[in-house]
Amino acid sequence: MNKSLKLFLLFLASIVAIATLGIWYAASSINPAQLTQLLSSSVKEATGRDLKIAGPVSLKLFPSLGIVAQKVSLSNASWANKTDMLTVKHVELDIELLPLLRKEIAFNAINLNGVEAQLQTNKAGDGNWDFSPPVSSGVKVSNATQSPSNSSVAASSSTSDQVDPVRIKNFSITDAHLSYEGFGAEPKSILLSKLSLVGSSNKTEIVGQAQYANYQLLIKGRTSNLHDALDNWDLSPVKLPLDFDLTVNGKTLAINGEIDKKPKSLPNFNINLSSKAFEFAPLAGSAVLAGASGAKSSPPPSSKPRGKFFFSDEALPFDMLPYASGKLAINIQELSIPGHVPLTDLKGIFVFNGPKIDVNDLSFGLGKGTAQVRASLAEFQGPNPRISMKGMAKGFTLEQLMDAVDANTKVKGGDTELAFNLRSTGISMHQLASRANGAAQVSIGKGSLDSRFIDGGGDLLITIVNAVNPMRKQTDQTLLECAVVYLPVGNGQVTLNDSIGVVTDRLDMVLSGSVDLKTEALNIKIDPREKSGLTTGVNLAGLVKLQGTLLNPQAGVNKEGVVNSAISIGLGILTGGATILAENAKSIATKNAVQPCKAALHSWSDIYPGAN
Repeated sequence: MNKSLKLFLLFLASIVAIATLGIWYAASSINPAQLTQLLSSSVKEATGRDLKIAGPVSLKLFPSLGIVAQKVSLSNASWANKTDMLTVKHVELDIELLPLLRKEIAFNAINLNGVEAQLQTNKAGDGNWDFSPPVSSGVKVSNATQSPSNSSVAASSSTSDQVDPVRIKNFSITDAHLSYEGFGAEPKSILLSKLSLVGSSNKTEIVGQAQYANYQLLIKGRTSNLHDALDNWDLSPVKLPLDFDLTVNGKTLAINGEIDKKPKSLPNFNINLSSKAFEFAPLAGSAVLAGASGAKSSPPPSSKPRGKFFFSDEALPFDMLPYASGKLAINIQELSIPGHVPLTDLKGIFVFNGPKIDVNDLSFGLGKGTAQVRASLAEFQGPNPRISMKGMAKGFTLEQLMDAVDANTKVKGGDTELAFNLRSTGISMHQLASRANGAAQVSIGKGSLDSRFIDGGGDLLITIVNAVNPMRKQTDQTLLECAVVYLPVGNGQVTLNDSIGVVTDRLDMVLSGSVDLKTEALNIKIDPREKSGLTTGVNLAGLVKLQGTLLNPQAGVNKEGVVNSAISIGLGILTGGATILAENAKSIATKNAVQPCKAALHSWSDIYPGAN
């Protein structure tokens, strides 16, 4: 070994020794109380919450600087019903030393055991996990007034004022209980037995195992190094490849794709969800638990007063939708819905473009039938979201549809076809209905209807059926020959020109008139035509009228169809006992016997272009 190399190695060894002594001195000069105070003040500055450590604290110097603490808690939001949002029995922190000397927090590892997390929302829809500081001006800035262009500028301009994210290379949590309570709703909980993020030089491995209700969930996969991604998130381009498997009760959903983040712009994603068989319920539960902080929660229906409209005037939760950029493709061969018929060959593409979401070519099978839907939702963060949707379904039976909704309803047969093409604006179902334009049509073939099907159809259906056939309660079943419902709507006005026709084994029925969806007022004439001796040979055409509102429908006598006389027909059929007077039963005007379903049916292609 030459003399120069020996001198270089001696110099290098001296530098390492000096650096080691410096690190040892710096580490030994920090006592646990000081470190606890530094962590607490950093958390307070970043979140506005109090971090408390009630148990013993110990400091580890080698092989790395770390802190071990017992009984750690993070305070809750001021409006929450529990003191602490988070409590942890045992905490181990492995801390990067050099950032700490600069009064910055960066972790090599965080290990948590015995976690209790209480997540909830208040009446305003705020989540207690939202650590955003209040706006100093006292004026809440709404996304509703942001355009796609200025929102990105606002996002980029505010970056310098935001607290840097805490950087973590490795994370582990065991024996955790997460509880979520929406305002006025029953709490939901997840038992998280394990969640770990293990980072290496170029990737992060993620493994999680949990139980939600009766579902066992397992997620396993990898992405690029999350620690480095957070460091560079808004400074340089970041790409996060996704390769995960989500398994629910043995059924696996593959999650593949990529997130592409460029500086000062929204992340762009391209994600594919695929599975041979999967279940829907855990995804719905996860969506509830992971709802955005702006999500509005409602009290349970039993405690909620009934509104004045059939279509609710409460704001829809558009604020739960993500303001995002990217594409989500779904391909699931069988999607199970507990208690219902599964969907098959579910395919579709969801395109996110800031304040707009497009649903392209969504299709699925149900039984032997198929359905396809296209939809668009724009300006959903503003005061007047715009919605358009069109679709068609055929090859179904009413029996299959009812099994999908309520398996206890006894309906047999009833070949069904439906199409719709509607557009509207508004933030509530009432606004959307009152401003709607377009048309919808449903056609049902031969089948048998259990009385429970009619009883479950709501006040409107029950009122119509009872008005024209009070004897229907004497039988448990109605034999349906056909039914067609064609509903054209313009600016919230539904005009019925004999466009609803029904034929059963006991009577024919045609509906005409109008429905004002702004006030929900009904003005509908019902023409029931006697069959099977129901009305002793009398044609009741034009005598029944439906009035009131969608929420409170009432049946009455159509005065225009009544012939004044002193002779009673004796049929308590129209309004629960009303008597129709006529000079002679035979003198009641009789309409030509036009088949109601054929008269009501319109061309499918007029509603859904391209339909056969």
